[in-house]
Amino acid sequence: MGLPAAPLEDMAIADWKRVVDTNLNGMFYGIQNAFRVMKAQQPMGGRIINNGSISAHAPRPHSIAYTSTKHAVTGLTKAAALDGRRYEIAVGQIDIGNAQTPLAARMAKGVPQANGEIAAEPLMDVAIVGQSVLYMASLPPEANILFHTVMATKMPFVGRG
Repeated sequence: MGLPAAPLEDMAIADWKRVVDTNLNGMFYGIQNAFRVMKAQQPMGGRIINNGSISAHAPRPHSIAYTSTKHAVTGLTKAAALDGRRYEIAVGQIDIGNAQTPLAARMAKGVPQANGEIAAEPLMDVAIVGQSVLYMASLPPEANILFHTVMATKMPFVGRG
């Protein structure tokens, strides 16, 4: 779910760079290389599923680097989906909220909320994320899910902020 919470003024430039290199630059170069391969193969085309985040829609406190890069992933997804049409490349994005992973385990213990409180948040089985990706990947070439949000049912996403 991104870096540990830290106020903007406390976040080191190296932390920002690491988040940008991972979430934005890595995604950009990955899409670029996938396009190169998918355009050259016979038959031409393929499917790309980007890892977005619901934080791009409703950020958490102290998540400026993570949130801004996930906003950028949404832009990359839209632009690549448009540019991929002529090459039979479908591009979509999955936005995941509170899947039970070691990184997200802290959510169950309590994380900062928009109102300043610390609150525990529910988690969902990470296998559900895998099922969602499999569904997106299994669509026929003429169909695409541009954006798919999967989250714990009681996660404070709707109404957050």
